[in-house]
Amino acid sequence: MKAWVYIVTNRKDGVVYVGVTSELKYRIKSHKIKKYKHSFSARYNLDKLVYYEEYNSIITARAREKQLKAGNRARKIKLIESLNPEWKDLFDEI
Repeated sequence: MKAWVYIVTNRKDGVVYVGVTSELKYRIKSHKIKKYKHSFSARYNLDKLVYYEEYNSIITARAREKQLKAGNRARKIKLIESLNPEWKDLFDEI
């Protein structure tokens, strides 16, 4: 089963959220429509997909998510900018 680790934001250099999912398109749509009204991502309007990685198992993806969440903000920004320097919304690519 495929799984993804992803990062969403509200704007370039804004608040970032790292998540994991087995349904990337559905999960990002949920962020965009603020399906969970009281969630962290809804409160901060985090609806732009700026980074994602694909894995062959949810276990591996969760381990990577934990690693990214434990890292500091500078590392997350460096990771985003390594593949998406303009912080474009990558939703249409998935």
